[in-house]
Amino acid sequence: MKKYRWIVPVLTLALTALACRGAAVGTPQAPTLQPSAAETIPTLAPSQNVQNANPASQDALVTLFENVSPGTVAIFTDSGQGSGFVYDAQGHIITNFHVVAKDQKTAYPTVEVHFTSGFMAEGKVVGVDLDSDVAVVKVDAPASELKPLPLGDSSALKVGQTVVAIGNPFGLQSTMTVGIISALGRILDSEHASPEGSPFTAGDIIQTDAAINPGNSGGPLFNLQGEVVGINRAIRTYSQNDSGEPVNSGIGFAVSINIVKRVAPILISDGKYDYPYLGISSSSSLTLSAVKELGLPQFTGAYVVGVAAGGPADKAGIKAGNKPTKIQGLSSGGDLIVAIDGVEVRTFDDLLAYLLNNKGPGDTVTLTVLRGSEKLDIPIILGKRP
Repeated sequence: MKKYRWIVPVLTLALTALACRGAAVGTPQAPTLQPSAAETIPTLAPSQNVQNANPASQDALVTLFENVSPGTVAIFTDSGQGSGFVYDAQGHIITNFHVVAKDQKTAYPTVEVHFTSGFMAEGKVVGVDLDSDVAVVKVDAPASELKPLPLGDSSALKVGQTVVAIGNPFGLQSTMTVGIISALGRILDSEHASPEGSPFTAGDIIQTDAAINPGNSGGPLFNLQGEVVGINRAIRTYSQNDSGEPVNSGIGFAVSINIVKRVAPILISDGKYDYPYLGISSSSSLTLSAVKELGLPQFTGAYVVGVAAGGPADKAGIKAGNKPTKIQGLSSGGDLIVAIDGVEVRTFDDLLAYLLNNKGPGDTVTLTVLRGSEKLDIPIILGKRP
């Protein structure tokens, strides 16, 4: 049976659980934004910078925790709990949408926020983004309680790099775990569904083996310089505790901080964020037999299995497979996208990450596609996710 996730949709991991606690369930772009004075990203003083210590030493990790833990928070709702971190000195807190979600589409208007000092405050949810699973909460708190955390550059991350997660797994506040970057550019189902009911796709996801469990959702993932490089969102697991909550099996996922840096200022100012829309569906990967059956000229690229009628790709003339093959649900004759704006596309994940990090509704992109023996450059004006 065909599964289409429009926008650039695709099939993603089936056994992924959101890492919030309570209702534990298996679970761009506008012009480049410069932070205003009120949104200036903080940096650690040289004496605090963990980069000056030996990253492999215990002292480096101790210093990191002491520097950044005051900027982490616990978040409580009527239905569960999660984590978050201080974004700016105006009291904005970043967390996951599913941490503050009242139902699949709306958030609680207010939540309870606990700081590591013991201070507590009511927080107002000022903006949510179901596509990236990000939410912004505003609290009124003394300046002494607001310790904004510095934001890193997730595009600079490398597989094998050490990362640190701090959050509230199972309600155990300010818990620190350490791991590595296991992979980059992963995709997950979005919390946002298309008009047809299929979820859109969240991209540019960081995979890590740092222990993430229920209650960690919305908490920061740090590099060894004490910079936030991601927001812990979900785990993939086949295990659960006696309460039925999913538990860590070494595969966790975090929203990249570069997505957050694009989304958060708009959520603060407008309450919502619009994502670019191509209107195609693709498979995240193809087997060797599928490549041969489709008659594709190369192994890499994003093969178009569906095009949304009347969408941007459809208007531009992008073609989906329409000739039945021996593989059920897979048709030949579709375009193979091999580049976007001259940037190589080896997988669908590459295409999605480029769109989310660099483009927004109304922008024009050029897709380079292989159509039979032809190589075509096709300009497309991006729409807005419906």
